[in-house]
Parts: sequence; structure tokens; C-alpha cells
Amino acid sequence: MKKIKLPLTDEQISTLKAGDSVLLSGTMITGRDAAHKRLFELIEKGEALPVDIKGETIYYVGPAPAKPGYAVGPAGPTSSYRMDKYAPALLDLGLKGMVGKGARSPEVIEAIVRNHAVYFAAIGGAAALLAKSIKKTEPICYEDLGTESVRRYYVEDFPCIVAVDSEGGNVYETEPKKFNKE
Repeated sequence: MKKIKLPLTDEQISTLKAGDSVLLSGTMITGRDAAHKRLFELIEKGEALPVDIKGETIYYVGPAPAKPGYAVGPAGPTSSYRMDKYAPALLDLGLKGMVGKGARSPEVIEAIVRNHAVYFAAIGGAAALLAKSIKKTEPICYEDLGTESVRRYYVEDFPCIVAVDSEGGNVYETEPKKFNKE
């Protein structure tokens, strides 16, 4: 288990390989489909983004309301493929990490390699457990989107797996082959 301090550095990214189990601590931003669409539209227009994504890790999440004593309610990962249309443009602007669940498109994997970035998979179905790693949250932009707004999370020992590394290693390709007996 590797302990990784966020924000990510190029040196850290170089040490991460597909299949590594990691615990993330530090800050990450959040955003899902609607926020990504808005950010992408600004990029297409050549306008400034309301959040500096350079060097950031984004968690694809829309948490439930927080219970007393917690920063957020259950906060499980969203299916990442829904952001695939927008992810290459954000990676090209300096995004260094993404956290979600499920496989990514060839275009996203190419952008990960091109930009020396990384994609982490968080465990789907463990939303309450993941929320315990989120210690603080603050709004950044698009608050009208409610739980899908862009926020900053302060996390401690947030568990995930390196799903796609900066060299294109991809657990969604390599791991099934280990179990295919044909």
C-alpha cells in the first residue's frame, strides 16, 4: 500500500503502476457530468475556468447529504466513462489525476500518457466507507448543481487503486487476462 500526498507531483506519478493500492491524503477537487460539461464549454470558447485545474486530482462524485459529524454523506465514485468526452481537454490543461470507477476510453488513456497523469479507481458500493476519509469540504464553483458542484475535499487515507498509470498500464485490460483460461 502506497501513501500518496496530494497534490500529485510528476515524481509521484512516475512511481505509480497499474494495480498499485494507494491511500491518498491532501486535497482534491470534485466534479461530475454537469460540471464537466460547463468546464468543457468554457474551454471550447477559450474562456478562463472558474477553478485552476493545473496539478489537481478530480474525484467523480456527487455525495449524499452529510450526517452530523461528517464532512459529507456517502460519497462513492461515479462511472468515469461519463466524463470521457471532457477528460482529454482537462488533462491537456494540466489535470494530473482522476478518481472514479470503471474503464476509460482509448482517447482518455492517450491523454493520460500524453500528459503524464494517472487514473485511480475507487471502490464502488463503499460510499459510506469512502466518506470517512473525507475530512473537510468547501465550495469552489457551480453551487447551483448541488451535490454535483465543484468542491475541494481534504482527504486522509482515501483508498483506491491505480487503474491507468502514466505509461498506459491499464488494470481493465491486464487483470481480466489473468483469469481468462481460454
